[in-house]
Amino acid sequence: MALIDVITWDGGSEQVAWKFPSTNLRLGSQLIVKPGQVAFFVYRGKVCDEIQEGALTLKTGNIPLLTKLISLPFGGDSPFQAEVWFINKLAKLDTKWGTPSPIQVEDPKYGIIVPIRAFGQYGFRIANPRLFLDTLMGSVATISDETIRQYFRGKIMSTVSSQIGGLFNDKISFLNITAHLEELSLAAQVKVSPVMERFGILLETFYFESLSVPENDPSYIKLKQIKEKAAELNIVGRDIYQLDKSMDVLKTAASNEGGINSSILQSGMGMGMGVIMGNQIGQQAGQLLTHLPAAGSMAPNTAGAPSSFAPPATPPPTAPLVFFVSINGQQAGPYPTAALQQMMPLGQFHAQSLVWRQGMAAWQAAGTIPELVGLFAPLIPATPPPLPPPLPPVPPPL
Repeated sequence: MALIDVITWDGGSEQVAWKFPSTNLRLGSQLIVKPGQVAFFVYRGKVCDEIQEGALTLKTGNIPLLTKLISLPFGGDSPFQAEVWFINKLAKLDTKWGTPSPIQVEDPKYGIIVPIRAFGQYGFRIANPRLFLDTLMGSVATISDETIRQYFRGKIMSTVSSQIGGLFNDKISFLNITAHLEELSLAAQVKVSPVMERFGILLETFYFESLSVPENDPSYIKLKQIKEKAAELNIVGRDIYQLDKSMDVLKTAASNEGGINSSILQSGMGMGMGVIMGNQIGQQAGQLLTHLPAAGSMAPNTAGAPSSFAPPATPPPTAPLVFFVSINGQQAGPYPTAALQQMMPLGQFHAQSLVWRQGMAAWQAAGTIPELVGLFAPLIPATPPPLPPPLPPVPPPL
């Protein structure tokens, strides 16, 4: 079997460690270790001499541990058998990681189970080549960055899962979790680093690149809907939000064929809408009664039959007066005056609130609108005029 004269490694960037294919060596051969590499002689599984970068002619004086184990004679070109391992010490910063299946977690703010996928990358380098060979070399002829990724995949996945779970335990919603990617990255690196260091590997970087849920996932869709409702409540206030939704129901009911009353019964409106409808119906009933003749009054009947009540003149229907209102800088409404009056004790409507209705050229303070002034004026009992002077006494009849 031919003896080797030149021992070197032209490894690719994806390789971390490589074993020279031949073990038939001889003194006088040249060992070439390129920049970023380190070489080791291994004899019967025992790591012997370590050779740094550069060119080296093998002699008994520069491989003392191997010489002692094999009992090589001094000088000459004596053949011997040993393994030569090369280690790439350059950092690899583009090792990808990702969760093979979604992590099922409960959103702490909205109580919905969401399947989260996590992706990222990390960088490492062989900081202790001798420890790396002692613990990971095994019987394989080469170790690549993919091999390293597979070795530590379990630890990385368990760390990623625990870090995401810990963030949810801190009551942070998934919808806000992207703001904490850097925090997750640093915490995960702290936990994974000690495990890699036991094998001579230094974890240079660790990054969470993204946390995602499929946009067509039902739980994600529901979570977004809840978030939108919560944002709307925060803008307009819970009570005003309910009034606004009630007005939407009223508009829908009024447009349905069959009349407002049947629509109300079918839709089952809330008590707040019932109050508003009650006020409006009461006002209409009062207007109707004012057109009826007093009890007992009879219209003349030329036919001699008992007279009957004269039918009142029916006024033409008028559209209810409604106003749009600016609440916390957001447009809300439109609301009838009865609804605006109910908003006043809640602090959502006052004389300085900007309002607008059809026919107005611009938004104005509610206290300047003639139709609304009465909502803010204190109720002052009317003061009667002064009594007239007493009449002179009437003289008794003669």
